[in-house]
Amino acid sequence: MPDTTMEDLGIRKIFNSRGEETVEVEVYLTDGYGRAAAPAGASRGSHEVVYFPNDNVDLAISTFEKNVAPDLMGLDASIQGEVDARLEEIDGTENFSRIGGAVAIATSMAVARAAANALEIPLYQHLGGANARDLPYPLGNVIGGGKHSRGLGPDIQEFLVLSYGAPDIYMALKANIEVHRTVFKELVKADPTFTGGRNDEGAWSARISTNTALDILSRAVKEVSSRVGFEIGIGVDMAASTLWNGEKYVYTNEGVSRTPKEQLEFVKGLIDKYGLIYVEDPFHEEDFQSFAELTDSVNDKCLIVGDDLFTTNPSRLSRGIKEGAANAIIIKPDQIGTLSRAWEAVRLAVSNGYVPVVSHRSGDTEYETLAHIAVGFGAPIIKSGVLGGERITKLNELIRIQDYMGKAARMNQTLTQRLRH
Repeated sequence: MPDTTMEDLGIRKIFNSRGEETVEVEVYLTDGYGRAAAPAGASRGSHEVVYFPNDNVDLAISTFEKNVAPDLMGLDASIQGEVDARLEEIDGTENFSRIGGAVAIATSMAVARAAANALEIPLYQHLGGANARDLPYPLGNVIGGGKHSRGLGPDIQEFLVLSYGAPDIYMALKANIEVHRTVFKELVKADPTFTGGRNDEGAWSARISTNTALDILSRAVKEVSSRVGFEIGIGVDMAASTLWNGEKYVYTNEGVSRTPKEQLEFVKGLIDKYGLIYVEDPFHEEDFQSFAELTDSVNDKCLIVGDDLFTTNPSRLSRGIKEGAANAIIIKPDQIGTLSRAWEAVRLAVSNGYVPVVSHRSGDTEYETLAHIAVGFGAPIIKSGVLGGERITKLNELIRIQDYMGKAARMNQTLTQRLRH
């Protein structure tokens, strides 16, 4: 058996896909090595862990070198829960405000990678066990708005495509890419001056309205679905906390403000008109009641997804479960600080009928780790864009995982069964 004792750890500053500073952690075992970096979101929920202590990357690095690395040496990297628990002990706060959530998650993921490498098994298998075989359906951002497009596109942040009828991961990815290409052609028809600008996540960034975006995406999905021969659904991430001014939801480009009740009716109308199968953060991060009312009204025909509402936090998810708010949850390990905490949120979600959606961040890295997390955690959906190097690296890794699994590989059936019900 290989020796998975942690002998040394290192850290450095690198850049994410937005050119922002982040941290990369290296873990050296007696018989292995692993490395990982922390992603970063543009629109962060207020209940997420603190990214850097005092917003200072240099302080995060010095804290790691003085307090984190020395305390982790000698631990067994193959026991992920013990390592992550020690990270929490070292920090001593609920939100990693002392060492920084970026340091915590980069360390947690690097440890997992090192252990998998030492054991000579794929990371997804180390995380999910020998029976991990289900591949997630890719959810991709096709048209961008909101903060991701500097407020110059639709007020809604993301217009998404989900090829949930695909027979395998390759065809699912290909269908999403075809929708992305078809949407570009439709955007040029709608605006001949459109030059093909894309936002942080590789989505088309055009000066169009919400309805125009959904009309274009609907036509593209219908065309591609007919061509490939399987179902493709559409969805939105409203990132409603960014629209909320404390009293109303302000749609600046539409010139409209909506009360919570009007917002509820507006979202219901979009679901009915466009047949949406996925709606993320339709209300601000404290409005559990409106989430519950919308969830009750859709009867599982649409995934109502909490991101800022839950921030991958088991305690906030527990409240959502109690109040019937949402039926799906975004899982971003960096929101909560460690893989073990994220795993706890996934298990709680699944045991209560919530669909876990493992997700990238708008400021991401070139690492393919998220693909392994999605498979290892058994998530039915992975949200990782459609195009862009830092997105494609995760999606191409899913193809490799499928090949590695061979005949045992299959697409996650819980999603298709639910959406076709």
